[in-house]
Amino acid sequence: MQTASDNADNIISDLSTSYNRARQGAITQEITEIVGGAAASE
Repeated sequence: MQTASDNADNIISDLSTSYNRARQGAITQEITEIVGGAAASE
């Protein structure tokens, strides 16, 4: 039972890392678009 719990914890950790990377990528893309739009309007 302990092994199953440990495996679940590892899966949760991996999924959290994947989610955070995807979220950060989306944030970076949004910032890039905002900065690009601001530079184009000058």
